Amino acid sequence: MAKHLILDVNSVVDLWLNTGSAASTEALFAAEQSGRAALWVAATSLATLDSVARQAFKRRGLKPEDAAAVVSRLMTLLLQRVSVLTAHGFEQAELYARARDFEDAQIAAAARSLGGQAACIVTEDRRFDAVDEVTCKTPAQALQWLQQEERSPAERGAAIPFIDLATQQALLRPQLERNLESVLRHGQYILGPEVRELEERLATYTGARHCVTAASGTDALLISLMALGIGPGDEVITTPFTFVATVEVIVLVGATPVFVDIEPDTCNLDVRLLEAKITDNTKAIMPVSLYGQPAEMDAINAVAARHGNIPVIEDAAQSFGAEYKGRKSGALSMIGCTSFFPSKPLGGYGDGGAIFTSDDAIAQACREIRVHGQSARYVHGRVGIGGRMDSLQCAVVLANLERFDQDIAQRQAVAWRYHQLLSSETGPSRSRAAAAQQRVGTQTSSVDDGSRPQSPNGRQGSRPEAGPLASRQGSPSNAVLTGDPLAPFDRAYRLLPWPGEDRTSVFAQYSLLVEDRDAMQARLKAEGIPTAVHYPMPMNQQPAYAHHCCPECTPIAAAVSAHIMSLPMHPHLGLAEQERIARALVD
Repeated sequence: MAKHLILDVNSVVDLWLNTGSAASTEALFAAEQSGRAALWVAATSLATLDSVARQAFKRRGLKPEDAAAVVSRLMTLLLQRVSVLTAHGFEQAELYARARDFEDAQIAAAARSLGGQAACIVTEDRRFDAVDEVTCKTPAQALQWLQQEERSPAERGAAIPFIDLATQQALLRPQLERNLESVLRHGQYILGPEVRELEERLATYTGARHCVTAASGTDALLISLMALGIGPGDEVITTPFTFVATVEVIVLVGATPVFVDIEPDTCNLDVRLLEAKITDNTKAIMPVSLYGQPAEMDAINAVAARHGNIPVIEDAAQSFGAEYKGRKSGALSMIGCTSFFPSKPLGGYGDGGAIFTSDDAIAQACREIRVHGQSARYVHGRVGIGGRMDSLQCAVVLANLERFDQDIAQRQAVAWRYHQLLSSETGPSRSRAAAAQQRVGTQTSSVDDGSRPQSPNGRQGSRPEAGPLASRQGSPSNAVLTGDPLAPFDRAYRLLPWPGEDRTSVFAQYSLLVEDRDAMQARLKAEGIPTAVHYPMPMNQQPAYAHHCCPECTPIAAAVSAHIMSLPMHPHLGLAEQERIARALVD
C-alpha cells in the first residue's frame, strides 16, 4: 500500500537547488515512480514555493527574468509529478484560531482529504506547525519510513475493511474534486453534461448502441420492464438467488416472478432448467450475473429465441466490466442493467444505475420513462417514474471510470491469491514469495500493464484444481470441482470454481461455501475480519415472495444460501491481509 508524502516548500527548493536534503527528496520521487509513495503538495503552499524559489535562484546570481523562467519550468514539471491537496474555505476560521503558523497549519489540514491514509509532511522545519493533524518527517526520515518493512494493519491485528473506498478516494482525489467542482459551477444538477458524457463513454465501453443512466440499479431494471410493456398477467423468469431488487421490480409492474434454480458452481441461473418454465405468459427472462461473473447468456438467448424472441434482461449489477466470449457484460442480450452503488466494481458515492441496449425504440422508451414518461416538456405519452441519475453521481462515476480497468485487474489478482491461499496443498502458511508472484496490479499506485492473473495453464478463465479440497477422484471433497453445495463437507469451507475459459469475473464478491457459517463468521469477527452473506435466503423463501414458488422447487439455491459467505474484497487488499484471513479460516 502506497504511503502519502506531502512536500513542504523547503524540501522542494532544496531539491531544485541541489542542496541540503536534495538526495533524499530525489529518492522520494523515485519511490513515487515505483508505486511505494504518493506525492502531494498543498494548494496553499504553491504561491510561497514559487516566490521562495525565485528568490533563491536570484541569490544564486540569476537575473530576475531568468529566475522566473527557471522556476516556471520547474513548477510545471513538479505539477506533472505530484498531486495537489485542496484547502477548504469552511475550515479556515477554526484552523486560524488553532494555529501558531497559519501557513503550516493549512498544509497539515489539507491532509484531511486523504481520509486517514498513512501520510506525513516532508519538511526540514523542525518547528513545523502540524496542529496535531499529521506527523512530520525530514526527507531522510521519510525515505527511511518508506524503506522499512512496516507491519501492515493486518499484521498488527487491526480490523480489515470489507471494502476500501478511502484508498480509492485518495487515488482519485484530484479528478473527483475537478468533476464535482465542475457540476457546482455550471449548476446543471439534473441531466447535466456529465450525464451525457457518462452515457456516451459507457455505451462505447460495452459496445451497446445506447446507454441510459438511471437513479439506481433497481430503477434501471424497473424502467426496462416498463419499456417492454410488461404488466399484470405476464410472467418474468429469473433466479431466486439474488438481491431482492431483481424480483421486486417484477412484482412492482404487476407481473409474476417465475424462479429457475441455479448452477451449483457459478450460482447463476441454470439454463438447463429454463425451457421447462416458459409458458405463453412468459414475457421476459432476467438472469443475474452474480458475484461478478456473467451467466450463460448465449444459451439463455438461444432458448428465448426459440420461444418467439422473448426479451432477455441481464441484471449485471455485479458484473459490469466482465467479459463473456469476448463481449462485455451489460451488452449480452436485448437489455442489460447495472448499478453504481458504492460497493460495486464501478461505483459512485450514492445510488445510480444504467440501462444498455442496441434497440432504438427501447432506448427511447427508457429515456422517456425515467423522466415521468415525458416525450416533450409537460407532454406525457407514457406512465413513468422519477428515475434520473443526477449529475453529481455521474461526475463521481466518471472519475472512477478513469482507473476502472486497472481496478478490475487488481480485483482479479486479489481473487486469484485467495484461490491459491485457500486451495494450496500447503495451505495459507506457504511462503509469501509464492503468493507475491500473483501481485499483478495490487500496488495502489503502480503502473498497470493490463495483464491478468494467470491460472496454471496460462489462461485467465480456466479453473484450477482445488488442492486438498478436491484431491482424490471419488472422494466427497471432489464435489468442489462442480461446486456441489449438497455434497458433504470434509473441511470447514469449500471453494467455488474459478470462472470458465469463455468468461471473466470482476469479483464484486469473493464468496465460498462454509459448513458452519454462524460459527465461522463469529470466529472471523473476533479476529477483526468482516464477512457478509450474499444471500442468506432465496427469494422464494422471503415472506413477500414465497407464495410465488415452493422452497423445494429450488434445492440448489436453498443449499447455497445456507452455506455461502463472502470475504473482504476490493482492489487494494494486500497479501498480508489475505494471509491473515486464510489462516483464520483454517485454524
